[in-house]
Amino acid sequence: MKSDFLLAITQLAAEKGLSKDVVLGVVESALASAYRKNNFAPNQVVSVKINSTNGRVEVWAEKTVVRFVDDPRTEVSLAEAKRFKKDAKIDDVVNVESTPPNAGRVAAQTAKQVILQRLHEAEHSAIFDEFSGKAGDIVSGVVRRVDPKQVTIDLGRIEAVMPAAEQSPAEHYRAGQRLRVYLVEVAQTARSPMLVVSRSHPNLLRCLLELEVPEIFNGTVEIKSVVREAGFRSKVAVVAKQEGVDAVGCCVGLRGIRIQNIVSELGGEKIDVVNWSPDPAIFIASALSPAQVAAVKVDEKRKSAIAVIPDKMLSLAIGKEGQNVRLAVKLTGWNVDIKSASEAGKEKIEEKAVKAVGKAKKAADAEETHVDAAPVAATDKTDTVKGLRFSEDIIPATSDAAGGKDKKKKKKSSKEHAEDGIRLKRSRRDSDMYDAEDDI
Repeated sequence: MKSDFLLAITQLAAEKGLSKDVVLGVVESALASAYRKNNFAPNQVVSVKINSTNGRVEVWAEKTVVRFVDDPRTEVSLAEAKRFKKDAKIDDVVNVESTPPNAGRVAAQTAKQVILQRLHEAEHSAIFDEFSGKAGDIVSGVVRRVDPKQVTIDLGRIEAVMPAAEQSPAEHYRAGQRLRVYLVEVAQTARSPMLVVSRSHPNLLRCLLELEVPEIFNGTVEIKSVVREAGFRSKVAVVAKQEGVDAVGCCVGLRGIRIQNIVSELGGEKIDVVNWSPDPAIFIASALSPAQVAAVKVDEKRKSAIAVIPDKMLSLAIGKEGQNVRLAVKLTGWNVDIKSASEAGKEKIEEKAVKAVGKAKKAADAEETHVDAAPVAATDKTDTVKGLRFSEDIIPATSDAAGGKDKKKKKKSSKEHAEDGIRLKRSRRDSDMYDAEDDI
């Protein structure tokens, strides 16, 4: 028959959620500290053993073997030492049972606070070990308190906190409400472990998909990326690892039952599930869902892209306050610029016109260079000499009748006529100057 002491230890272990061996170890350590303080020397090694069968408490202390005992707390005679160690000799240190006669009263009074403290420490350590393995996973709890800065959630053995930054803006929490939350962090503090949970973390959606979609859990479908604006809209990029599997169809489920369960859990948050593709253009077009994309032009060096959207789909592609395109940018990791089909068409026409003007200008410059070069090549070298010219030099020479030469005149270009006019004016001005000198 078990003693009351063992029954109390068993009940305490059940209440604290600890194993019986852990509770026994804590009580033994606490009793050793209490007995050392009241019955033994300060630095003496003392240990306590509790018999798991009858609950008897045994106190053992290290003592030195001497011929004559002066201090019974630290010394023992040779005859007494041989009861516990047959080959004991003088000056040996042996463990001797030294249970005080008032063991029950000491256990009830002196060791009470020590036992409770050690039990709290053991309980906190067990809780930390349990929840540290659940970090990055979903846990269920009940809302206990709603404060302006945080919400306290009871997880059973411990309470977790959800700061304002981890709350969903579209949700309103109330005491007694049951929630599934994402365990962000488990930290060990001086008093107790501190658990931080979230309802706005993107991994909450990832974990819900793993719970709801068996293909994701077993690895047939892989989640490539998840982005959220908690309470409003989320986007998930998935890809099938097995040929013939529809990744988006697996996530949506028959008649949308799977995705609807997740939407209900997140308070009506809209979720877009799109196919991931190694081709950036295809992936960007999918990320802008539910809008249809006419064309995507990517710049891999700058990691930017221009998506051309039909005019009727432009507002849908941008989303409310730019939400859809903003989530698409986060999902793909590319800078995406949205343009309507009409705007893109105008820019294309303008670009073609600029190119055509450029080509025409080049052709005109080439033709003008060719026309100007011909007369220069045909003129005499004397035309290049600068100085006064006379009218006889620029008036076209006529053929002499006596000589019998050809009387046909050569046709001149407009440029040659202009040059002839300038030369004629200069000759007249020079003649006037010579006439004035003669009068003088």
